[in-house]
Amino acid sequence: MWKDCETNIDLLDFDYLVDVAKNIIMDNNLTPSTVGIYGDWGSGKSSLMDMVMSDLSKEDNVLCLKFNGWLFEGYEDAKVALIGSILDEIGKKKRLTAKAKGILKNLYDNTDFIKLTSKLAKYGIDFLLTGGLLTISDITIDNIKNALASKGTQVEEQEIEGIFKAFKSKEVRKSIKSFHEDFALLLEKTNIKRLIVFIDELDRCKHDTILETLEAIRLFLFAKGTSFVIGADERQIRYAVQMKYPDVEGNQMDIGKEYLEKLIQYPIRIPQLGQKEVESYIMYLLFEKDFNNDLVVIRSIINKEKEENFLDFELTYELIKTESEDLAEKLKDTISLSKQISSVLAKGLNGNPRHCKRFLNAMELRIMMANYRKIPLDRRVLAKLMLIEYFKDPFYKRLAQLQANENGKPKELVQIEGGKWEEENILNTWKDDAWIVDWLTNIEPLLANVDLRPYFYFSRESQKNMSFAKSQNLSQNAIKIIQNLLSGTDTLRNEAMKSATNVSDFEAASILNEIAVKMESSTEIEKSLFQSFIEWGGSRSELYIDTIAILERLSMDRIKFAFIPLIPPFANKLTDKTKIREILSKWESQKTLKSAIEEELKNIK
Repeated sequence: MWKDCETNIDLLDFDYLVDVAKNIIMDNNLTPSTVGIYGDWGSGKSSLMDMVMSDLSKEDNVLCLKFNGWLFEGYEDAKVALIGSILDEIGKKKRLTAKAKGILKNLYDNTDFIKLTSKLAKYGIDFLLTGGLLTISDITIDNIKNALASKGTQVEEQEIEGIFKAFKSKEVRKSIKSFHEDFALLLEKTNIKRLIVFIDELDRCKHDTILETLEAIRLFLFAKGTSFVIGADERQIRYAVQMKYPDVEGNQMDIGKEYLEKLIQYPIRIPQLGQKEVESYIMYLLFEKDFNNDLVVIRSIINKEKEENFLDFELTYELIKTESEDLAEKLKDTISLSKQISSVLAKGLNGNPRHCKRFLNAMELRIMMANYRKIPLDRRVLAKLMLIEYFKDPFYKRLAQLQANENGKPKELVQIEGGKWEEENILNTWKDDAWIVDWLTNIEPLLANVDLRPYFYFSRESQKNMSFAKSQNLSQNAIKIIQNLLSGTDTLRNEAMKSATNVSDFEAASILNEIAVKMESSTEIEKSLFQSFIEWGGSRSELYIDTIAILERLSMDRIKFAFIPLIPPFANKLTDKTKIREILSKWESQKTLKSAIEEELKNIK
């Protein structure tokens, strides 16, 4: 099994991205700076940040710290949490001069005041205006209490009295206004040439927390010698900005984009992994697990070959054999397995490292369970079956039924692998699905003579009507799409459909399955739910046949009159409309549907 967390070991060829980030951060002409590490959920943002942090921490007079706003959310104001964490880290320096200690104490006091003003702001009383200027002239505790009372809010006097009294002098008010200047002075007095703050998982936070964190950087901490490295899904931050600052009608400016570019000066975007990169990643993970003692030799072979031919690099049995025939024989099956599944995972998972790792973890967990029962599983057979489990759930469920009824060896597989698909009826729905055809006939090993019962036994949990989004831990974007599709409103459904191209094939299939599970588990299928299902099923060609398969297994007595007009727009996207016509013809036996079906069949071109 592999731990699902960041690593500072480069398995993804991020070395050039690490160098770019380090050069920006350490360039005296670019400080202060904000660097954005952008990538989809699970793309390796945290790992890239850890690699950068690991390298920079070795530099003299460089202080690196990591801040996770998500951990503080709900417990403390985002600005205060960030500022306080930075001051705490600086305060840990063993030798602080009296001057530095004085500045640090003053900044702590000012942070307390920021905490107070932030708390009062939540009640509608703002003392911090745009640009971070403080306006507390002529404000007293009684004035604050009266202002709160006028808004219908009661706050105990002791909640504000202690902190407020410390902020009556003009000197303190002046230091609040120039917080970032005092902060820069603290760095100078502590001999910190570079303070680098790595802010991770910002896109997991609520919209207000995202903006508070970014604004805290600009208003209070953006001093010479500082760099902030922010790891996030760029789309989530832009969305947070747009929620707070909606576009003005008639204004062509993209406010989210403009705001983000102003706050984050140097964006570094993590590229999607290609097939060869996914193959190498999977291969290395398997080497790490099964051949840990050989990793040094394997790494040296990889590094040597990459230096000579980086763009065309491919780790093969033949390459390793040139260095060590014994090692090549040991790694042969692992290399074959990696090549077997990488092409599918690269496309279906959009080259997402976290999803690849979770696929391998699920596979290894089943092998461990089988070993406990002393039942051997062929890893290559299991991997092949898991590919349809991930990407073609309707076919997987149908195959599970067939193998259960035929002692683990469905005759349908024998016919198909023997080139006699036309003699097969039960699986005919998928005969035009290029993905399934390729899986059945071109991906090794062939399954006709394999007893599939143990493989499906140890994957039986996945065949239940469980929430696929929860079980697979989909990205925030995919989860939001599911929520919108299940909301029952046209507005949110339309918003979800606009995001259809932003998810991988795996997530698109998972979303379809989630809606199908909801339909099949509902006492009554609402029109809005069926509409979400049929529209999402028509959002990309890879989902068409699975959508038809789900329609086939829906009980006729659950189909409503209002569903029928929703079918033709989907049907007209199909090259072969035979199956959809067959389904409608079957539904015609329901008298309540007959007239609607006869009318809508005319609209299927």
